[in-house]
Amino acid sequence: MKPKVIVYKKVDQSVLDFIQKTCDVVYFEKFDAQNYPEFLHELKDAQGILGSGLKVDKVLLDQAPQLQIVCNTSVGYDNLDVPELSERGIMATNTPEVLNETVADTIMGLVLATARRMPELDQRVKTGQWGTKLEESWFGVDVHHKVLGIIGMGGIGSAVAKRAHFGFDMDILYHNRSRNDEAEQKYGATYCSLEDLLKQSDFVCVMTPLTPQTEKLIGKREFEYMKKTAIFINCSRGRVVDEGALIHALNTGEIQAAGLDVFEKEPVDFDNPLLSMTNVVTLPHIGSATYETRLKMAMLAATNLVVGLQGEIPPTWINREIQVR
Repeated sequence: MKPKVIVYKKVDQSVLDFIQKTCDVVYFEKFDAQNYPEFLHELKDAQGILGSGLKVDKVLLDQAPQLQIVCNTSVGYDNLDVPELSERGIMATNTPEVLNETVADTIMGLVLATARRMPELDQRVKTGQWGTKLEESWFGVDVHHKVLGIIGMGGIGSAVAKRAHFGFDMDILYHNRSRNDEAEQKYGATYCSLEDLLKQSDFVCVMTPLTPQTEKLIGKREFEYMKKTAIFINCSRGRVVDEGALIHALNTGEIQAAGLDVFEKEPVDFDNPLLSMTNVVTLPHIGSATYETRLKMAMLAATNLVVGLQGEIPPTWINREIQVR
């Protein structure tokens, strides 16, 4: 008998076809509060689940006695209680690497958009504010030959460093849990303390996973370290930053601008002060959101699911230390 799995995220038909060759699939193309009770009913005898964003903790797992594998279609897995999954012998997987280049494109897009004030000026042109002469007050700042500070030199951070170094002749500073020899050799990146990075960088880019150690890693003190001309970029997780401290830093001129793809609460509240600031570029968490990359992520998650349920090692298995039941 085929194992039963739940796919609770919209995926391409080719991904569903791949899974259905070896599994019985319960598919929720749209997953929300209305069909959550149905999801919980199906979960009772499911061996695997695939999707993203669902909080998988003790409460949920108590309702999934047959579960063997949880497959996130994302790099981050802060929604998973990994120790609890490990304690129960349930495999956890994610989808790293396949989105590195796409997210790096988004980050460099935010760097350029904030530095050259593109969204703001686009609106000024469209609302008839562009007269016969370009106002000096509309000028932006250069990106090339500036200092880029990368907090978190993993796969995405390295892809950003490559673009910044070869494309814009930027000097790269980075802070990471460990040294990245490849980034240092290929892109001339210099390892330094977080404080030194913040003080010296023209652009500060956060690319760390959300963990208890990184939650609110960037707060009031960190913004005070930054240059008044610094531009802050966050494409990691919203809770890595103290959003109140960021708003204060922007309001008081402690930093010049920000480019944000993530927020503490998503979707972001309409009355969030960040949305009314002309020096803030806001995106709806689109870092990996291209058709090609999302398809790759979904197929990797599907491969993890199928392989794991066949008793083999999933390609991107997070909690490899467990005894699989």
